[in-house]
Amino acid sequence: MMDVPNLHGFWHSFRRNKMGVVGLTMLVLAILMAVFAPALAPHDPYEPVRVTIDDIYATPGRTRLLGTDDAGKDVLSNFIYGARVSLIVGFVASFISIFIGGLIGIVAGYYGGRLENALMRFTDIILVIPDFPLIVLLVALTKPSLLNIILVIGLLGWTGSARLVRSQTLSVKQRKYVLRARAIGAGNAHIIRRHILPLVLPLIVVNTVLVISVAILNESALSFLGLSDPTKISWGQMLNFAFTRGAMSAGAWWALVAPGAGIVWLVLGCTLLGQGLEQVLNPRLESHHLSVGAKMVARLRRPEPVATSEGKLAAGD
Repeated sequence: MMDVPNLHGFWHSFRRNKMGVVGLTMLVLAILMAVFAPALAPHDPYEPVRVTIDDIYATPGRTRLLGTDDAGKDVLSNFIYGARVSLIVGFVASFISIFIGGLIGIVAGYYGGRLENALMRFTDIILVIPDFPLIVLLVALTKPSLLNIILVIGLLGWTGSARLVRSQTLSVKQRKYVLRARAIGAGNAHIIRRHILPLVLPLIVVNTVLVISVAILNESALSFLGLSDPTKISWGQMLNFAFTRGAMSAGAWWALVAPGAGIVWLVLGCTLLGQGLEQVLNPRLESHHLSVGAKMVARLRRPEPVATSEGKLAAGD
């Protein structure tokens, strides 16, 4: 069961988790790049520029560190500004998904009965429908704007979170202190707020980080298919332009590597951070009864006592 450590104890445990620290560092670097994009980008990609034939797919150099694209614009500037769209979609859509999934999971797990059956059957129906084809259909039927993409991804990505939160709520509500609180007349809202939510919150936090990576992948795939907001630069849109406008035939590898590496960087950072948070917030993952920990290794290395000729026990070689 997940515990809720205090902030100091959590940070002390988290900084010893190398995987989580690496993931947090990768995510923070991407966020800083997006926030300070106007200061970091050599050029403003939204400003119109006068382009000559030599500027199209120009190779990387001193003035253009990552070369140019088919429109003669700096790939590095597009890459830095493109991080903003991926992060905005990832964070906002994941918060929408977690809010809906957490609410449905807690309500279904706590109240049970017909309400739980109705909510879980509805969740199962949404769960069996392939997410990405439905996302593509809904975005294609609506105006391909950034807001619509966020809403569609957020409103269709809550099913897994609902099932996880429900299972955790079912376990927590059987605790003795929850039964005592109900026996002395505590209301349902009080029990959920003071007893259920604090123990379910760590699971929600971990799942939020993992859902961010899924939302980023979905947004990048939509942009690659040409369903992104045409007024916003994103990494998926950069890949779409590179593939459809002859970057491969022109040998302009930099137009493909930069946005692809950015997507991998963000998704990998969120995944590592999520796995690290899960190990810190759920200590049982590292204390399985079949695992060989440090104490077990020390015990195996300890020499066995052997009997001497005088009948005393001595350490063996």
